Amino acid sequence: MNILDQIVEKKKLEVAERKLKKSIEALQSELFFSRSTLSITRFLKDPERTGIIAEFKRKSPSKGIINGIADVVEVTGAYAKYASAVSVLTDFEFFGGHPADLISARVHAIPLLRKDFMIDPYQVYEAKAMGADVILLIAACLSKEAVQSLAKLAKGLGLEILLEIHDDTELNHICEEVDMVGVNNRNLKTFEVSIQTSLDLINKIPSNKLAIAESGISDVNTIVTLRNAGFNGFLIGENFMKETDPSIAFADFVNQLKAK
Repeated sequence: MNILDQIVEKKKLEVAERKLKKSIEALQSELFFSRSTLSITRFLKDPERTGIIAEFKRKSPSKGIINGIADVVEVTGAYAKYASAVSVLTDFEFFGGHPADLISARVHAIPLLRKDFMIDPYQVYEAKAMGADVILLIAACLSKEAVQSLAKLAKGLGLEILLEIHDDTELNHICEEVDMVGVNNRNLKTFEVSIQTSLDLINKIPSNKLAIAESGISDVNTIVTLRNAGFNGFLIGENFMKETDPSIAFADFVNQLKAK
């Protein structure tokens, strides 16, 4: 069983437990559930923004602890100044995240992506209740039918959808409801990383979907290459979070990017 399979099996148990603790009706009564969402697609098209989706991530299955001391409000606040969106991990077992992290980050006026392994409609309601504006759907752990069903539900709740693919066999998961297609340069089964994955797939992504490059982006020249290839956004997490002060690391990166 590869790591993705392990994560999905654990996620099934987690979701079943959370359903017993809080009903969908209870989620719908929470404060953030009724808020108007922010459009990540609009922020990505804003020329005053960088196109970066900056991620708050404490650990990963491949690297272990990346940053166990960073303050989520401080770091996401720094991200919010120039990023086009902020991604927050809410998976605890494998990534050290928690729904409270996303709720805390909601104080900032920037689109928030709930980064998790979404396999059940319940999680979409959770995302809305947490204050998310966008959800991630990963083609590698969902059928085409499941992607469309979850995406339709999310749209009905005012959320936008980032569909993550890893190779051309997953292109058929793209449906009308999907707003953005992300190409993960990290193979979730082997955790090997190659930017070439994005470059190989960019021309196969429908022109009416924003294209997002994910993982393995650690220098501004890579962003320039990906932008010239046609990508609209760039999801970056580990590159900032591995530093003692992610806020400073992000600001330095933005300054380098502006100089290009």
